[in-house]
Amino acid sequence: MELGTPTIELKGIGPKTVKYYEKLGLFKAEDFLYYFPRDYIGYEDPVKIHPEHTGEIIFFEGVVVKRPLLRRKGKLSIVSATLSNEGTEVRAVWFHMPYLTKSLKAGGTYVFRGRVEQQGMAYHVEQPLIFTKSQYEKIVNTLQPVYPLTKGLSNHALQKCIKTIFAGLDIKKTEDPERIRTLESVHFPANTEELKKARNSLAYEEFFLFLLKLKLLKDQKEQLVNGFQIYPTAYTKRIIEKLPYELTGAQKKVWQQVEEDLQKDHSMNRLVQGDVGSGKTIIATLSAVMVAASGYQAAIMAPTEILATQHFESITRMLSTYDIPLQTVLLTGSMSASQKKDAREKIENGEAKLVIGTHALFQEKVVFHSLALVVTDEQHRFGVRQRELLAKKNEQPPHVLVMSATPIPRTLAIILYGDLDVSVIDELPARRLPVKNCVVNNDYRQTAYRFMEKEIKAGRQVYVICPLVEESEGLDCENVTDYTEKLRAVFAHDENIRIACLHGKMKPAQKNQVMEAFYKNDVQILVSTTVVEVGVNVPNATVMMVENAERFGLSQLHQLRGRIGRGNQQSYCIFMSSGSNKETMERLEVLKKSNDGFYIANEDLKLRGPGELFGQRQSGELHFAIADIFRDSALLKKAAEDVGKLMSEDPDLSLDKNKRLREKILKSDFDHMTL
Repeated sequence: MELGTPTIELKGIGPKTVKYYEKLGLFKAEDFLYYFPRDYIGYEDPVKIHPEHTGEIIFFEGVVVKRPLLRRKGKLSIVSATLSNEGTEVRAVWFHMPYLTKSLKAGGTYVFRGRVEQQGMAYHVEQPLIFTKSQYEKIVNTLQPVYPLTKGLSNHALQKCIKTIFAGLDIKKTEDPERIRTLESVHFPANTEELKKARNSLAYEEFFLFLLKLKLLKDQKEQLVNGFQIYPTAYTKRIIEKLPYELTGAQKKVWQQVEEDLQKDHSMNRLVQGDVGSGKTIIATLSAVMVAASGYQAAIMAPTEILATQHFESITRMLSTYDIPLQTVLLTGSMSASQKKDAREKIENGEAKLVIGTHALFQEKVVFHSLALVVTDEQHRFGVRQRELLAKKNEQPPHVLVMSATPIPRTLAIILYGDLDVSVIDELPARRLPVKNCVVNNDYRQTAYRFMEKEIKAGRQVYVICPLVEESEGLDCENVTDYTEKLRAVFAHDENIRIACLHGKMKPAQKNQVMEAFYKNDVQILVSTTVVEVGVNVPNATVMMVENAERFGLSQLHQLRGRIGRGNQQSYCIFMSSGSNKETMERLEVLKKSNDGFYIANEDLKLRGPGELFGQRQSGELHFAIADIFRDSALLKKAAEDVGKLMSEDPDLSLDKNKRLREKILKSDFDHMTL
């Protein structure tokens, strides 16, 4: 077998199942090797259940006392069974698994894995994994990978496929045999120590290549001289004076830095880092107005169509209110053909000075008349192809302003944003009410539901965040698909409470439709994955409940929390932990103590050291294939030092020993990273 073998030719994959694998981006054998587990399960010896196991995930043996029962609640199917664990009663419940009524035999002994909760003299376990005794004997005392899946694909099938690929490869004939062995150790480690070593090796390499490419890009950009003649304008002074609030000291300082950059003869490449709600958008607007007033065009890119539309409406309203005669156009993918054509014509002939949109702005058909500034958010931060497209659209390299709401400790920001000058807005406007936070476990769930209902009856809206899109074997976590149905059952008594779900696997048009409905308050509860981090501004949303909060990094939880507290009403965030583990609860308590993203980022860095291998990776903007900037901060610093040494010895990687590395860097495509 070759690394390039198409997925359809792999053993056990037919025309039907190949579609599931391709949905995950697995088109050839090599893709499977880089499809890393999201977690691992250590298969331990089953234990007898004791009160101290309450809230913990354990393996236990259970005899099925009598045939399981099936009941239905709307679309939700619920199977319940009574188990006996060495005389202790355990009540088990499964959702959407009606076939268990036939496969779980009364009187049969099985091994179960799940989170046990005590209820009186008995115990309760929801959605436990089930193994026959013979199945369990084969895997006990091993580490088994758990993969992100899609409907129609089981963890077992994917695991088996990856094992087959490793077994069929002639490792010695591959370009880098040592790397293949490291990859195999990440998928199928003999023990935790082997996994840690292999994972750290890949994380270090990923950081090293990324930082090296970044350094080469920076060296190229330092030569980028442009002939734009941009001057301060009375328009920006008018906006600042007439705003219904005063800019904070931090905003004024950052605006001064940007204003000075725009007047220089080489292209600005500046990152404005500011906590959620710190007022980055006004800096973007002032920059665009200054460029447009000097006769050039400014483009503002948003991550979603709804956010682009909101920016367009608020900027257009501001220009009209303050009597500033600069034309603004909107360009997004869902506009009609005639609307797009009209917008493109205005962009090409220079009539439109401020251009706002999504990534549709950089499609081939869009021709700019005189583009001098591009403002992007962190979601579009590091698209190499996108930068090339920009360069082709312009005779001169435009100024680039990157807005980031991701609070990163400064020591790491300097490394990660090595090609940018970093500005920080570290002050929140006084007019914002701080979000009230609570950290609770499952015992609080019914109280939380009642509180959500009370807020909805007062006309407000609610976000519920789950870590998974759909059920995943081996992970005891809430998922958006099933949770939406559960909530519909919980609030079935009130037809005015409408519930919708949102996740990354939905098509853009579906996502827009759901977010639009939530924005208009046609939907009262939005159940979502972390895609709402870059969602729409909904000032009416006052409650967020994060399920399995322990599975997220603190900085990501803070980012999510930033979706609420945007209106005049008091907002509340409920961090629901599925266990009562002391360390977990202490870590989450950091969010109760502070609403300061930079403080939380530093605490995250301390609390999620390089030894932590399991649990939800930090996701969102700073996404690498396997590395994590918080967990692997020591590796990141080491990679930065090594890149510095290499570049001081061989700045253009022209020495024979570095030629292969240079080829690898030039070929490498970091577009999959949104950093």
